[in-house]
Amino acid sequence: MKIYDISGFPNPARIRIVLAEKGLDAQIEFVKVDLFAAEHKQDAFLAINPTGTVPVLELDDGTFISECVAITEYLDNLDGNPTLTGKTPKQKAVIHMMQKRADDQLIDAIGIYFHHATPGLGARLEAYKSPEWAHRKEWGERYLEKFVRGMQYFDSVLKSNAHVAGNDFSMADITVYAALMHAGAAGVVIPDDCTALLAWQAKMSERPSVKNRSGQVMALPAA
Repeated sequence: MKIYDISGFPNPARIRIVLAEKGLDAQIEFVKVDLFAAEHKQDAFLAINPTGTVPVLELDDGTFISECVAITEYLDNLDGNPTLTGKTPKQKAVIHMMQKRADDQLIDAIGIYFHHATPGLGARLEAYKSPEWAHRKEWGERYLEKFVRGMQYFDSVLKSNAHVAGNDFSMADITVYAALMHAGAAGVVIPDDCTALLAWQAKMSERPSVKNRSGQVMALPAA
């Protein structure tokens, strides 16, 4: 199998952590996609993923799977023993619910802030932003406010749960951690009063799959 991605970015990190958790690293060939050069917006890459995002999983039969949740579902169920997406109907439902909230309140929110209220990945990507969004810093700032509210929400969750979706580590934890990773690269910090979220992040950073496999935090171009 192949993974098309770039080390150190939040969504690629999500799948690298999944691979480490499942012990599948040796079965993967990583193919670097140069996001700074807008390689993911060119025809060759769009042929394998029309949304122009990484990561993308290529199976041995030539099937391409994009979207982190879909890739995680596939990898987690390869051995018939899912540990990240739930085993019982209740586990699956709660994990997917919290995963959706993490996507909406954190990953998507910090992404919109980063790409529209900061220099983002640099000038090469400016041409691929929607014209009606270009230079609308105030719109990005609104999503930063949403991201902060999201951090406060997950802080409240983690005050009573060991993990985001309950007692067990799941893909929802990976998504929240990746969002905080992206925030750090964008200069956004966790509020001091989110003590449960801060403690959870520290614990997560020591997890072997996170500590050794998520890659260096992305280095951003100068403004």
